[in-house]
Amino acid sequence: MAEMTSRRPTARERADRGRAARFRVPRSGHAEWAPAADRFDPVDLLEKQSATRLPELVPIRYGRMLESPFRFFRGAASIMAADLAHTPSTGFRAQLCGDAHLLNFRLLASPERRLMFDINDFDETLPGPWEWDVKRLATSLVIAGRGNGFGRSERARVVRAAARSYRRSMETFAAMRTLDVWYARIEADELYTAVSGHLDTVSRRRMSRALTKARGRDHLRALEKLAHVVDGELRIAPDPPLVVPLGDLLPDVERKELEQQLTGLVDRYARTLAADRRALLTQYRVVDMARKVVGVGSVGTRCWIILLLGRDDRDPLLLQAKEAQPSVLADFAGPSGYANQGERVVTGQRLMQVAGDMFLGWERAEGLDGRPRDFYLRQLHDWKAIPQADLMTPEVMRLFARACGATLARAHARSGDRIAIAAYLGGSDTFDQALVRFAEAYADQNERDHAALGAAVRDGRVTAESA
Repeated sequence: MAEMTSRRPTARERADRGRAARFRVPRSGHAEWAPAADRFDPVDLLEKQSATRLPELVPIRYGRMLESPFRFFRGAASIMAADLAHTPSTGFRAQLCGDAHLLNFRLLASPERRLMFDINDFDETLPGPWEWDVKRLATSLVIAGRGNGFGRSERARVVRAAARSYRRSMETFAAMRTLDVWYARIEADELYTAVSGHLDTVSRRRMSRALTKARGRDHLRALEKLAHVVDGELRIAPDPPLVVPLGDLLPDVERKELEQQLTGLVDRYARTLAADRRALLTQYRVVDMARKVVGVGSVGTRCWIILLLGRDDRDPLLLQAKEAQPSVLADFAGPSGYANQGERVVTGQRLMQVAGDMFLGWERAEGLDGRPRDFYLRQLHDWKAIPQADLMTPEVMRLFARACGATLARAHARSGDRIAIAAYLGGSDTFDQALVRFAEAYADQNERDHAALGAAVRDGRVTAESA
């Protein structure tokens, strides 16, 4: 038998590494947050990011971020990434979401048509310190809680629930067989059964309706919302400036050139799909395209919705082709190992998410808007439901936070050293309490940065528009 030249550390050695990290980075030290005296200007950082985006859409991004501190936080992943780089880290890395705020946890469909609770947005995914995702989630809970008028003790209870759930779930995953960790998932109906007894009647009904609504948000429902018949043919309905068909966006010559580029993008991206799904995609034909404004942090990136038809007008497939730029974490956690940023997004999603979209893939468009641009593609709507944070009571948000913490732990356990992380966190609530203090302190910072953007708009330094 050939001699093995290397070996992986044992479970005991990994646990010893985790416990040893407490001496280098005390768990209580994660409570620390204070901006450096020479901290960057947050508006400058947003403007640097906006320089790579469509200039006519950037004011919409700022307008959305101005609506509330929580909306600002959703668009300010780059700001928090720069700040997190100066916070304590154990050195244990995992595949990160990069933007793990509470609205990026939601109901999603698996390819097997099961409704799951999972992470959704992976635009910023990259390997990095596991603490960064947990701190962004905790801070989002505080900011949302403040927006709902929760008191400090109520917010602390919500954050502790998320941190405790992450810690205890990681402990569970550390004791599991590796394949069992990979297969672990939270099914929506099981989640409802687990929490419904803790909900009041109104909240229970809302959750039940959310499950029903998610199952109804399929490609046919998306078609009813986004398309209409023009001269006997199905076309994407305009809703400017949020949805603009190519015919309304560009002159004929430029429109035809862009149509060819996007059609070629769809054709080539099929090579990144599994063979059976590639064969499925060939049964559809492209019939229309439009530019779409999405989200808060993503506003200004190039995003297209592409309408394809199979057998007839009642057999649609709506794809979204979204530009993938370098992760906001890259300057601090290290650059991606993938030359194509779309592949970075797709690979990160597949590592972290159980309920993957069957049409998820990537490709590069050459010469789009003057240079090559990376994209990832997926279905636009498929059994999705977004949580309504502004309607959550403290108890509902606590239960939601608990589900988010468990889901994030599972996602990190798939790629990171779950045994070392679990051993580091241990059985006490030291880390949980530290996270409460950090999240409150950083929520204060977020409010100051939100005010700075408002001042920049009033001074004419940047322009904001509502849409």
